[in-house]
Amino acid sequence: MARWILKAANSFLNFVVILSLCVSGLYAGYALWDNNQVYAAAQNVQADMIKLKPKTVDAEEDAGASFEELLAINEDVCAWVTLDNTNIDFPVLQGDTNLTYINRDVYGNFALAGSIYLDSRNEHEFHDLVNLLYGHHMDDGEMFGDLDKYKDETFFNENTKGSLILPDRIYDLETFACLLVGASEDVIFEPQEYKSNIKTLLDFTEQNAMYYNKDKIAELRETNGEQQILIFSTCSTEFTDARTIVLTIMKPHSGR
Repeated sequence: MARWILKAANSFLNFVVILSLCVSGLYAGYALWDNNQVYAAAQNVQADMIKLKPKTVDAEEDAGASFEELLAINEDVCAWVTLDNTNIDFPVLQGDTNLTYINRDVYGNFALAGSIYLDSRNEHEFHDLVNLLYGHHMDDGEMFGDLDKYKDETFFNENTKGSLILPDRIYDLETFACLLVGASEDVIFEPQEYKSNIKTLLDFTEQNAMYYNKDKIAELRETNGEQQILIFSTCSTEFTDARTIVLTIMKPHSGR
């Protein structure tokens, strides 16, 4: 009798182990499928949007769309941002709060990948001295995942260009610093505090940046309050609530 009970118990344990393995396998398969769906959705939206990237003043006549075509899709679109030699090439939205587009695409549909969006405290027309953009960190360089590239010193030094297209003007972007900060760092995440002086931001950058361009920092100090700054922010994994930050100077585009 005892032998039969032991045998039955072993059989039951084997069944539980096999069942657990099967459930784990199914869950892993579902998680992989679900993850692929998230990335595919982000890629599909981006493929649609890139066709509507607004033309620049020095582009060929048939290159690009008009900004009105983007606004027809969503009136919350306020810009188009690009960083050269990365996958960052997206429309920028601004919602009533910083949660509006955290999990919503440009069409207004639920999407875990969310959108690239301007801090809700910034002016919609990018008139602030310091402007802050957010985007999810995703693998394969999707959304703001490619901000990781700037953590490589060689890439940081060799890739300093980008653009910000607005309905009425265009800015050339020049990267000048890459930082790793906590999500509660007010120097970075309180852009509305900078009204006419960016000394605090520049001091913090020199003291904490992984890499920064000394010449551009000096230029900003000389023209304190005259040149605007655009900040890129995304999540990172180095520590709890870590954020990768890339700072750029906004310079009015002069055309060819």
